[in-house]
Amino acid sequence: MKKEILKVQSNERLTDTIYEMKLSGCSSMLPGQFVELLIPGFSLRRPFSVAEYSKGIITIIYKVTGRGTEEMTAIKKNAKIDTLTGLGRGFSLSGSEHPLLIGGGIGIAPLIYLARVLYEREKSVKILLCGRCKNDLIKREELKKYGEVFYATDDGSCGFKGNALEAAQSLFKQTDHYYACGPMPMLKALAKNNNKGELSLEAHMGCGFGACMGCSIETTEGPKRVCKEGPVFLASELLF
Repeated sequence: MKKEILKVQSNERLTDTIYEMKLSGCSSMLPGQFVELLIPGFSLRRPFSVAEYSKGIITIIYKVTGRGTEEMTAIKKNAKIDTLTGLGRGFSLSGSEHPLLIGGGIGIAPLIYLARVLYEREKSVKILLCGRCKNDLIKREELKKYGEVFYATDDGSCGFKGNALEAAQSLFKQTDHYYACGPMPMLKALAKNNNKGELSLEAHMGCGFGACMGCSIETTEGPKRVCKEGPVFLASELLF
């Protein structure tokens, strides 16, 4: 973990409720790790997964869900943000030659960086993007650069009509390990059906670095903290 002052390079709208912010000045990030931003006017930091990292620039993709994220949409280029970087344990990057990445809604975000790194390591990557409708499937064109992309929507507006678990069944047979991020019901269903994967969890965090124990979850090895021992966990170790 490092405390760094990052500079906003851009802050642009992707959909009606989803934005992408790029910040420079970050010393290092691994796929699956997260940052905590101190938004001007608020006392508590907010955690965000990192959608991309390259040459000191991180990309975060956030959804407007409350007053804090609404205020973020107004942050201008060149603004400076007090940030904790390099937080948490990320995805493993070895042991799989045919990985499957499963993203649900805004959970697609941390899989973008992961997809690029796996592609650069010459892995045979398959990516399943899931959402309620077509508009939830962000970054489709970018992800096509890193692997074969499949889609699933609840309303059938894009790709398979159904949920992530239903859409993943045929892909499990073609892959040897999966990485997933998305809503908790989706992660729970995937883990109960197939424990040969890794899940990136979201949780309310008080501190973001393991001091307050506010984000503890139950595992086969006892309580663990999402912010410290996670946010990425083996599907086989989680007790839902």
